[in-house]
Amino acid sequence: MSLQILTDRVKNILGTDSGLNATVKFKTEEGNVFIDSKSVPNSVTNDDLEADCTFEVSTKNALKLIDGDLNAMMAYMTGKLKIDGDMGVAMKIAETFGGK
Repeated sequence: MSLQILTDRVKNILGTDSGLNATVKFKTEEGNVFIDSKSVPNSVTNDDLEADCTFEVSTKNALKLIDGDLNAMMAYMTGKLKIDGDMGVAMKIAETFGGK
């Protein structure tokens, strides 16, 4: 799986104004996907910046989470997903990406 595919999917799902009003980072073995939704239009880059909430996950599982093929709670409980930071933001991300 490719970091570029993950980055493109995140951009497509979020659009220009996701309403998240937070910074989020997906930290994968291939690199990072950094979401800044505090400004409009939202930006999605591969920068390694501090975020309100960081998800440490494989690129493969990140794509599954975004596509709704992997339940975030189960991934967290089985160690496939680690979350650091604001859990409220984590819940918003789960709602935003779940099943899309």
